[in-house]
Amino acid sequence: MGKVVTFGEVLMRIAPLGNKKLKQSNQLEYYFGGTEANVAISLSQFGNKTQHISAVSNDFIGDAAKSYLSKFGVNTNAIIDTDHPLGMYFLEVGAVMRSSTISYNRSNSSFCNIDPKKIDWEKILENCQWFHWTGITPALSNNAYQALKEGLKLAHKKGITISADPAYRSNLWNYGKDAVKILNELVGLSTIFIGGPNEINELLDTTFLNSKEGFIPASKLLIDEHPNIKKVYDKTRVSLNANWHKITARMWNGNEYAQTNEIEITHVVDRIGTGDAYAAGLIHGLLHYDDIMALEFANAACGLKHTIEGDANLVTEEEVLRIIRGNLTGRIIR
Repeated sequence: MGKVVTFGEVLMRIAPLGNKKLKQSNQLEYYFGGTEANVAISLSQFGNKTQHISAVSNDFIGDAAKSYLSKFGVNTNAIIDTDHPLGMYFLEVGAVMRSSTISYNRSNSSFCNIDPKKIDWEKILENCQWFHWTGITPALSNNAYQALKEGLKLAHKKGITISADPAYRSNLWNYGKDAVKILNELVGLSTIFIGGPNEINELLDTTFLNSKEGFIPASKLLIDEHPNIKKVYDKTRVSLNANWHKITARMWNGNEYAQTNEIEITHVVDRIGTGDAYAAGLIHGLLHYDDIMALEFANAACGLKHTIEGDANLVTEEEVLRIIRGNLTGRIIR
């Protein structure tokens, strides 16, 4: 099978140990991640060939970031070195009724300053079967937007499957562009949409409810407005508190609606990257299974990520399949 290409920022995550607040601790731990990079790492763990495209700092931190991705099987050959610092974020992990909080330091990062002319999309997209992007990337800078657009235009021309997770975050769009217009432009080049009524409302200025009765007509309208979109996949979450969540997944594939059973996570180990785990599970599922199984795989992969520390989901395909088969006991496997 062809490779999966992802494009986006690599970030360093810095956090106090455990559930401490930063002012309580003089010890910090770090991980590398970033939405699209997390997807690539997870897909690699499932056995897929992956390549991540980005820009990192030309120093030992950038080298460590590339080594981290490579360690988990992601091809980093096309990642660009720049003289700007690697983006980072600080995390305080919440507990029970106290929410986790994040502070970003990325406004002048290596990725925000990426040079689109240095990306050889023609070479990168050779033997590519799938291209994944999120709305975080075009929000960061005009350079990132232009680079992504060129990649998507070529991928679309080549007939490559393109998954879009619009992830509209208004506080990121600070360089004078119309976010909704750009996201609609890029979604229009895509074939798989990861999102539900909330995301569709933001794109199309609609007011669909976040229920089955809202999801189906919202999906149909999205496909009418963007005919290249063939399938819509979404996940829903109920948070009882910071440590106790319930997740389900649903889809409209142009012909039928489907929804998974609920997975209850009674003790969240790490909430970060669960949406990326869902996206990776969905991509893997659509590459290897049918639509319904892909939905089940995505939801189970998302559930398992809640048990993995760090930004990326490091579980294997077999671990996900065990959850789908109903093995939710967590008993030791010998």
